[in-house]
Amino acid sequence: MDQKKRAGSFPQKTSSIWRDTVHFPSFKLLNTDIETETLVVGGGITGITAAYVLASRGMKVTLIDAAQLASGTTGYTTAKITAQHGLIYNELLAHIGQEKAQLYYHANSEALEWIRQMVLNHDLRCDFTQHPAFVYATTDKEAEEIEKEKEAYDLLGIPGSLKQKINLSMNIKNALEMPDQAQFHPLMYLHFLIAELVRMGVSIYEQTLAVALDEGPSPVVHTREGFAIHCRDVLICSHFPFYDNRFYFSRMYPERSYLMACETDQPFPDGMYISASDPKRSLRSLSLSGEKGVLVGGENHKTGRGESTDIHYQRLEGFANAVLGENRKMAFWSAQDYTTVDKIPYIGRMAKNRPHVYVAAGFRKWGMTTGTLAANLLADLLLERDNPYTDLFSPARFEADPMIKRFFIENSAVAGNLIKGKIERGGSLDDLGSDQGAVIHFNGKRAGAYKRLDDRLTIVDTTCPHMGCEVNWNQGERTWDCPCHGSRFRATGEVIDGPAQEPLKQLYSEKRKDTEGDTPA
Repeated sequence: MDQKKRAGSFPQKTSSIWRDTVHFPSFKLLNTDIETETLVVGGGITGITAAYVLASRGMKVTLIDAAQLASGTTGYTTAKITAQHGLIYNELLAHIGQEKAQLYYHANSEALEWIRQMVLNHDLRCDFTQHPAFVYATTDKEAEEIEKEKEAYDLLGIPGSLKQKINLSMNIKNALEMPDQAQFHPLMYLHFLIAELVRMGVSIYEQTLAVALDEGPSPVVHTREGFAIHCRDVLICSHFPFYDNRFYFSRMYPERSYLMACETDQPFPDGMYISASDPKRSLRSLSLSGEKGVLVGGENHKTGRGESTDIHYQRLEGFANAVLGENRKMAFWSAQDYTTVDKIPYIGRMAKNRPHVYVAAGFRKWGMTTGTLAANLLADLLLERDNPYTDLFSPARFEADPMIKRFFIENSAVAGNLIKGKIERGGSLDDLGSDQGAVIHFNGKRAGAYKRLDDRLTIVDTTCPHMGCEVNWNQGERTWDCPCHGSRFRATGEVIDGPAQEPLKQLYSEKRKDTEGDTPA
């Protein structure tokens, strides 16, 4: 592999090993008005799979992405394909009952099987391998929670067994195994689906950002460049819905997590592992170009509210060294995903009175299975086929237990961060080194400064254009992250992730040699 980093060092730029080892074809920007039967917005695993399923059934499909295909969460995943989503089933039993909890398990298991059959039927070379999935406890309290989870498995008919030991160098209290789960190289898998989309005549456009939607019997989606896409149905699979008249920003919360790929001399034991505790610790084997390694993940935190990015990578590195022994770090990267207030994704018609607008969001970091089940569920709804999971994942749900309580908790936190950002004082430009960013005071107001490697300076207004929260600097990704609803912006202000659709306002740029207000001292 050519990704190697010195042990104990962190990269100037993070880089996903998935995206570094697979290169997709590029597609042009949409530069005219068009018509189609179905428009899919978002080129991750959900959108690509949905486009594939619909095109396979004879639909005329158009797929657009705001950047490049699989450049969002799908390109930065742990790539586990599993129905074991941490300690979830005992909680689901308590909140939604036995029947719906069973449906949740079966929906994800069917998605795993769908991927498995795709790999087998088309002889796909995507490092697909089957492994048991383990969730493990390191404290007595976590061990009790795992025992309760095993009781939930038994009640729901989920295969699983308690283990007192796992084949990793760590002391555990117990672990719960779910057999016959899987992992793969997500972009090698999607490379085949994209080739099939091209073969079936699906129109694909990249760098095409959807910014508005006119609803009606024949929806119209408008792009950033001012072009219109006329269609019969719209599938919004864009991580966060670009069209948000249902207040999704208040019904989901964003979290970032961190990953590193490690090359090891010792074989990694069979299995995929995740801790019962927070912040999470995740391990799975990795095989690229015949070389063996391990993918280590975790350190989840609310977007824009974490410590310095290097601290999260350092903690993961310490964990990797303790568990794996001698290893060589190949790549570091991070990911972001949304969790709904009841931890069940929103998949289906955006609202009961909007039959032509569909949405898939809130996958809680389990997007390989959930994105695949979402694609098939949306396709069934659009084609008016019965699907047993329609009500479970319906975005129209909003049940009192536990959703209302979580709704108020999350939005109280948003209010707190909004106030904190307004009163927080910034630092000084004198403390800013090359390739660093920080919150400063500029012309008497809070602002964000970034100094490039060549020491040219850019200053932006740190007020998020979505709802007015103040963004914080993420040094590892060189981004401005909003702690309220998860919008992310490049160092120079351009939007990376919604719900924001407008960039941060530039106040000063040495590249442009123009300012609004005074040149900073």
